[in-house]
Amino acid sequence: MTALLIADHDNKNLRPATAQALTALLEMTDAVDVLVAGNDCASVADTAAKLKGVRTVLLAENPKLAQELPEVLADLVVAEAPGYTHVFFPATALGKAAMPRAAALLGRSAVSDVVAVKGPKTFVRGIYAGSLLATIETSEDVVVGTIRTTAFEPVGEADAAAPVETVACPEADDGSRFVKFTETESDRPELVSAKVVVAGGRGLIDEAGFKALESLADTIGAAVGATRTAVDMGLCPNDWQVGQTGKMIAPQLYMAFGISGAIQHTAGIKDAKVIVAVDKDPEAPIFEVADYGLVADGSDTCRALAAKLAK
Repeated sequence: MTALLIADHDNKNLRPATAQALTALLEMTDAVDVLVAGNDCASVADTAAKLKGVRTVLLAENPKLAQELPEVLADLVVAEAPGYTHVFFPATALGKAAMPRAAALLGRSAVSDVVAVKGPKTFVRGIYAGSLLATIETSEDVVVGTIRTTAFEPVGEADAAAPVETVACPEADDGSRFVKFTETESDRPELVSAKVVVAGGRGLIDEAGFKALESLADTIGAAVGATRTAVDMGLCPNDWQVGQTGKMIAPQLYMAFGISGAIQHTAGIKDAKVIVAVDKDPEAPIFEVADYGLVADGSDTCRALAAKLAK
């Protein structure tokens, strides 16, 4: 059995999700090839070739692949899929968009959000916003799916780099086109890869509460997250959103302030190593998943911690 893993990168750097997804695929198959699709991204392919367990790196470069258009990526994956028993994407925004299209074009049922591997075609995935885990077995000859990378530790470096082969990109799909790219600059760690995350919910009440949260984050060098409710209230930008409809994270430490703990939010933090919750409601569901809990006002606690740590 041989797997094709689609690398997650930004044309300059290989993101940690690739090494984490590789761990899962090595539990399913005997060999893994990595497809690096982008533009001017040869350095990414060289980095992927150094990952332990990689047999071959396939490098496809095309200007339309630079902008992470799922239609273009899916067509490329379908062209490269023959000969593989497993075709998997990391469960990132691009992976979640491109995988269903690739599965449909290949005529195969999809397996999404794998969190554990029981065998070559037997997997565990979350259902009902991650509140339950289902073990499923597929009979497809080619298994197509996504991997929740936060559930797996990344592989290390190999003793010797794998070979890199160039592959042609098929005619790009014109069903969508790139319009513009907007990036938010921040001195804080990236939310998905941060080791420490502090997050706020509606319990912080207003912008002043989130300013206190940001002050604490800057004091300890943490990334900032939020619930969907806080985003919808306009208290913070949507790229802070953590949860089922936001980002899935797995920091070493996750501190939740004023977050009640709806399952849509806790689905995004289930792989955090240590969870600390602060909320005024002693019956808040967040305390059921927290390792440490404090019944207190979230905003006041943020200010008190920031002041204490700043000394």
